Amino acid sequence: MAALAPFRALRYNPAKIERLDDVFTPPYDIISAGDGEKLRQKNPYSMINLDLRNTAQDETADDGRYQQARDRFLAWQNEDILIRDAQPAIYLYSIEYQHPNGRRLTRKGIVALVGLAEFSEGIVRPHEKTFAGVIGDRLKLMETCAAQFSKIFSIYSDPQQEVIRTLEQAQEPQPLLHVKDGNANTHTLWRVTDASAIAAVRQFFADRPVYIADGHHRYTTALEHRRRMLAANPDLPADHPCNFIMMYLCGCEDSGLSVLPTHRLVRWSGAMSADALAAKMGAGLEVAEITQGSRESLLAETLNRMDEAEADSGLPAFGVYHPGENRSFLLAATPQTFAASPALAAKPEVLRGLDVVVLSDFLIQEQLGLSHEQCVREKLVSYISDPDEAIDAAVKQSVTEDGHTPLLFLLNPTKVAQVLKVADSGNIMPHKSTFFYPKILTGLLIRKLDEAVLCSDCSIVNANSLFAS
Repeated sequence: MAALAPFRALRYNPAKIERLDDVFTPPYDIISAGDGEKLRQKNPYSMINLDLRNTAQDETADDGRYQQARDRFLAWQNEDILIRDAQPAIYLYSIEYQHPNGRRLTRKGIVALVGLAEFSEGIVRPHEKTFAGVIGDRLKLMETCAAQFSKIFSIYSDPQQEVIRTLEQAQEPQPLLHVKDGNANTHTLWRVTDASAIAAVRQFFADRPVYIADGHHRYTTALEHRRRMLAANPDLPADHPCNFIMMYLCGCEDSGLSVLPTHRLVRWSGAMSADALAAKMGAGLEVAEITQGSRESLLAETLNRMDEAEADSGLPAFGVYHPGENRSFLLAATPQTFAASPALAAKPEVLRGLDVVVLSDFLIQEQLGLSHEQCVREKLVSYISDPDEAIDAAVKQSVTEDGHTPLLFLLNPTKVAQVLKVADSGNIMPHKSTFFYPKILTGLLIRKLDEAVLCSDCSIVNANSLFAS
């Protein structure tokens, strides 16, 4: 099903960049303005100057920044800051990291080109919705610079780890690079140019779908770019660069594949006491107050109890923290929760039991009376993955905000199997349902959109209604 191909990556030249660690960045959509400025100050050749940050869901005004990025991109190539591999390759990419639970893990994946397919074809399967404003911004950047700066993170099923094993046996003796990110995670990249290994991997993917884990906007941007190219020239060949996109692919059975939750900080309009909050939640959930000493121990105990409750019952469990009174509650769903909720009853079965759906549609919409539209319009919900950062933000809001009561809802992580099941069903999860950790670095490999794709099975792409807009 998925057409895979090697490519000639553009990379930072280690002879020109003394500290490669300083030029790579996280994905564009999680970099705050403050962090973006710190990245610029680290090194003038930072990827922040090419893969322009955008954390909004709105389209960014074109104030010349796209052309400035293109000018830098061309200049860096002319100065040999960026150099291109002479031979097409598939790249092995491993990340050694510490999970928030303290375990040391290694996640292994590959970077290659994957043939674009409309979501309706079932070859590349999404699980989250996208926003038109973000796509417009990414499209301007891609088309102005004629390049793809950041990879799409996708997963696939490979119980025996055939792909990684095949490529590891054929990888070059020395890695291309070995760098650390801002969280002390170690990223290592190897190149594989062996024709037989590449052919075996292409054959492996020929009858398998891939699932987008992170990068739905980037993928949808590539689809729109292809539509525009085809509108201008309907006779584009199947090996045209617009028909492929650069992806990082990880087996969903990989022992290092981790998904973290994204917690919700809700701004309730007006005053609400912790007792009133517990009463609202108690209308459809089992509520138990958690009492510990310090704020940190209260948070830790809440997260532990959530995990235990969900493991015991198989049903969603949440924590809610009231920073103004420093009180925390365990919220456990029961079978009656689903029977009594019109919003959940209206959901497809594959979505109904997801923690993020129960939180969004039941706790926030029905119990608190805040519609999705109101939350978006009034910016009532913030999304924070790190629980310590989330509780700090909640406490700060409780001190500085007038007219609102901050309420921090804590979630357990979405399971990888749930992501696959939703994607296979053709349904979509709520915004910020998954946080695959750690993030892949931007700038390790860059793909220029300037040459035909070396792919003996490009006909696979052409056969899948490629030219239907």
